[in-house]
Amino acid sequence: MKNTKYKAILLILFIIGLVSAVPFVFGQNDLNADQEINDLNQKILDQKKQISDLQARQQEYQNQIEIKRQDKINLNNQISILDDSLAKNQLDIQSTNLEIDKTTLEIKKTEIDSSNLDTSIENQKNHIETLLRLVYKQDQVSALEILLLNDSFNEFLNQAKYLQDANSEILDGVNKLKQDKDQVEKNKETLEAQNQELTSLKTQLDDKKDNLSYDQENKNNLLQETNSSEQEYQALLEKAKKEQLQAEAEVSGIEQLIRQKMSQKDKNILANGNNTIAWPVPKNHINTKFHDPDYPYRNIIGEHPAIDIRAKQGTTVTAAADGYVAKVKFDGTKNYAYIMIIHGNGLATVYGHVSAVYVTQDQYVTQGEAIGRSGGMPGGIGSGPFTTGPHLHFEVRLNGLPVDPELYLP
Repeated sequence: MKNTKYKAILLILFIIGLVSAVPFVFGQNDLNADQEINDLNQKILDQKKQISDLQARQQEYQNQIEIKRQDKINLNNQISILDDSLAKNQLDIQSTNLEIDKTTLEIKKTEIDSSNLDTSIENQKNHIETLLRLVYKQDQVSALEILLLNDSFNEFLNQAKYLQDANSEILDGVNKLKQDKDQVEKNKETLEAQNQELTSLKTQLDDKKDNLSYDQENKNNLLQETNSSEQEYQALLEKAKKEQLQAEAEVSGIEQLIRQKMSQKDKNILANGNNTIAWPVPKNHINTKFHDPDYPYRNIIGEHPAIDIRAKQGTTVTAAADGYVAKVKFDGTKNYAYIMIIHGNGLATVYGHVSAVYVTQDQYVTQGEAIGRSGGMPGGIGSGPFTTGPHLHFEVRLNGLPVDPELYLP
């Protein structure tokens, strides 16, 4: 009777092992999760298609803008370029919104995948635990006892095979567990990257909305400044060109002259000062880059020797590095106003379209010290005859020649 009971216990244990060794059958929740992932994949593909279509339309507008820039310079053509730019910016916003939606779907997909993996890991751990209990209990019984408790040698062999299968299943389970855990870690990294991309896209969206508003203001300002008159438009262009050439000549000439006349003491002060270039206004969107091919007046005034940093009218402007104020051109009218500072290591900086000035020529300033306020509002103080809206025109010069400020900014 005792032997019969013992055999029954062993049989139950082996049945447990056999059942545990059967591959997992996905439940309804797993099927639902798979369907949700499939739906997300389809939506992501749809978003990518829409983004691709929008990008093609954006390129069409860009091509039209390039063609019009080669045409005769007149008011109608400039308005047409601005209209195309507005349309392109609207597509930019749509495209970025779609990118945000696509990234949000990808994040959701990654989260579902991670949740499924967590469930799989927990099930696999339970599965391995059951198998380990089986093997442990089996190890408590000697092979001789198992042989004696079986009616035939075939039953003994079958039990031995079940034990071998259980050990193999444990090994496979541990490997699967490791793979799932590795994938969870990869998913965490992917999720972090996707969330960073989402944050970046939202920032880009804000910038593009600002660009749209900026271009619309630019168009309205242009129409207002010229009174929709071609004659006034050409007069403004000519005045802007003269002011640009005059400012370039003043800046180049004064810097060279001051450096030649500078005492050794002043040279030492510059050399020992903080000559790393910092942002002169809070770091923000750059409307126009150095030698920007999209600069609207490139064919009229020439290459853009600076970057235009978006800044609200009246934003505090600070010295980008330690140095001496070499030039202040400001008369309180709407004529182009700027400040120039000479630094060590052959560097100099220029701050254009300023609406207020806090420094005087020959004054020594330190990095971060307030030197004035930004401008650029058409018709505003210090704006000059042709400006595209509130911003700071920021130049960096090396040995008297303009260089790309972005190469020096942090």
